[in-house]
Amino acid sequence: MERPYRSPDLNPIEHVWDALGRRIAALNPPPQILAMLATALQEQWFSLPTELIDRIINSITHRCMWCIASRGYHTPY
Repeated sequence: MERPYRSPDLNPIEHVWDALGRRIAALNPPPQILAMLATALQEQWFSLPTELIDRIINSITHRCMWCIASRGYHTPY
């Protein structure tokens, strides 16, 4: 499915991936080999707070309203 030029991506998983990426970036020491990265990703994925996921999902209504109000331009989320 092609999206119009100004169409924002309202996919909630994007925000979950961002949270996961931030957790991986904060690891000290960072994973050095692919197997370590895979393990770290699984550990961090399963440790993401349920509240975070719920908050992201519950915010979709507001993000859609902001998107409609801004006619596809910049939104505050």
